[in-house]
Amino acid sequence: MADQAAGSNELPVDTAGPVRFPHSIDGIRTEIVSFDSTEQMVQSLGAHDEALRFVEASYPQVSFLARGNELSISGPARDVPRIMRLFEEVRGLVERKTTVTPAVLQQLVTMLRTQQTASPVDVLTYNILSSRGRTIRPKTLNQKNYVDAIDANTIVFGIGPAGTGKTYLAMAKAVQALQQKDVNRIILTRPAVEAGERLGFLPGTLSDKIDPYLRPLYDALHDMMDPDSIPRLMAAGTIEVAPLAYMRGRTLNDAFIILDEAQNTTPEQMKMFLTRLGFGSKMVVTGDITQVDLPTGTNSGLRIVRTILAGVNDVNFSILEAADVVRHKLVGDIVSAYSRWDEDQVRRREHTNQTTAGSQAPTTNGNAHA
Repeated sequence: MADQAAGSNELPVDTAGPVRFPHSIDGIRTEIVSFDSTEQMVQSLGAHDEALRFVEASYPQVSFLARGNELSISGPARDVPRIMRLFEEVRGLVERKTTVTPAVLQQLVTMLRTQQTASPVDVLTYNILSSRGRTIRPKTLNQKNYVDAIDANTIVFGIGPAGTGKTYLAMAKAVQALQQKDVNRIILTRPAVEAGERLGFLPGTLSDKIDPYLRPLYDALHDMMDPDSIPRLMAAGTIEVAPLAYMRGRTLNDAFIILDEAQNTTPEQMKMFLTRLGFGSKMVVTGDITQVDLPTGTNSGLRIVRTILAGVNDVNFSILEAADVVRHKLVGDIVSAYSRWDEDQVRRREHTNQTTAGSQAPTTNGNAHA
């Protein structure tokens, strides 16, 4: 029953650190978490105790009693240490002025479940950029590693499914670099593959026709900068948003360059883009190799570049997964379901090919040999 009670939010047991007020009878264990003050406790349990309600829903066989600045936890002996560890991390978040919400708790639970060595608090309190009353920060360990890779390398590839923050975090790092004067300009580019030959049939000027393919980049910019300043910066060339085709023949110095939707580049386009790198510049290439829109039979430049650049110094490949999806929880479930379906299709094709090959095996004089 205890296994079922833990559910999908099961956490690894943490035996490190002092044990507070242990008491265990017939498999039932009681612990008390002591907070430094009533205010710290209120912040740790969340607004209207919503954080506590999240934990209660995840562990229905565990009872909680808040009194003063102490929280009593009583339940199956294997569950209580996991909850203790969770609240230790929550205390750390509160000490660093991070608001505790069910979404933050879910991120903590996910990281703790993987038994990683990095502190979840260090991940969830790493601020990249603060703008217009909101702070942009990584929400998973892989996202933190991705951000660290951007700091440490000249060229970084962020590869993963939709919703993993690969483009958004790269944009945040670009704006940060511009604000800190590490670069003089930001260049954002995407291939307009979906338009193909139909581009000429779309109404308006060339800018009107390609704007829909660049709109997600504009949207991210507006989240991170004063919207009134963006037209001015674009007019001055400090920020440039353009289709990939506009990059040909250029050398980009002192710039933070992002290539988005890179799965829709051909190998030739990928090579062209990467060789635009100039002095004092940094490149981030993002894409999802499971969503290629290129014509059938055309190889994706993003799919093969990892093999081509394997072993090249100052180039990093950061892989983000379904567990790193930070949109609605259902998005992560959808990504995982499609991944399982794709794997099943590959197995089916392999089985069909093996069966076909076996049925076409040659025989001698029509006689079968044992």
